[in-house]
Amino acid sequence: MSGPLLDRIDLHVEVTPVLFDELSASGPSENSLTVRNRVIQTRLIQKQRFESYPDVHCNAHMSTKLTRDICQIGEPQKKLLKTAIDRLNLSARAYDRILKVARTIADMENSPTIENHHLAEAIQYRNLDRETWGGKF
Repeated sequence: MSGPLLDRIDLHVEVTPVLFDELSASGPSENSLTVRNRVIQTRLIQKQRFESYPDVHCNAHMSTKLTRDICQIGEPQKKLLKTAIDRLNLSARAYDRILKVARTIADMENSPTIENHHLAEAIQYRNLDRETWGGKF
């Protein structure tokens, strides 16, 4: 898959086969209702954020300019993102997508700011850009 095409996909997640021991384990797990409620709450946060923007309903719909306004990050986060961009050789489009995904992760935690762990998780979702699909573009 080409780099420009991968850039247009927000989340890249490698799904590995589940081991039998994990399937048969009886440990606690999150039920669908809990996940559903968290998604609904996250969407409400985003709906309120974009009330004054008629064509924007969620983080994924933000333009580049709006992304830069809404997804402001501090110096530690800028340093982390710069390191990831440099090491993974990511594009400007990937930069914006990482910010949007990090904002969504922060929204899921009801966090008013994007913290390092939100950004790190969002960066992780871009890792397949360069690892699995043929190295640097």
